[in-house]
Amino acid sequence: MSSDPLNIQQGLTIPGDELHESFSQSGGSGGQHVNKVATKATLRWNIQASAALSLRQRSRLLERLASRLTRSGELVLQASSSRSQSANREEARARLAGLVREALKVQRKRRPTRPTRASKERRLESKRQLSKRKQGRKKWRDQD
Repeated sequence: MSSDPLNIQQGLTIPGDELHESFSQSGGSGGQHVNKVATKATLRWNIQASAALSLRQRSRLLERLASRLTRSGELVLQASSSRSQSANREEARARLAGLVREALKVQRKRRPTRPTRASKERRLESKRQLSKRKQGRKKWRDQD
């Protein structure tokens, strides 16, 4: 369990008791250090059971992060790039904050636009130029 809360953005802070941290041995190269020290940080946060989220935020997160969630609605992040347990812990927390921040952003609706008359003319003119260039490559037979 993590004791300190995680500030995501203004108006949203995940309480420390909702974040579950665990540490284990990292894989890969690193010699004896990696074999005896638990530096890989695993951070879990249950979005469905979180009291920090409003109904709209929860539904947006569940929809946008669906491919990253477990069946129980838990978001699991692992960090093992550093040799330090505290650095990996901070990296996992920063990645969680970034993921949630991005998922909560409201995307603007796309307003369909139409090409201008000038852009249509430029496109057609470039097509005519290309056609002329290709016509010039043709071998012409004498028509006697």
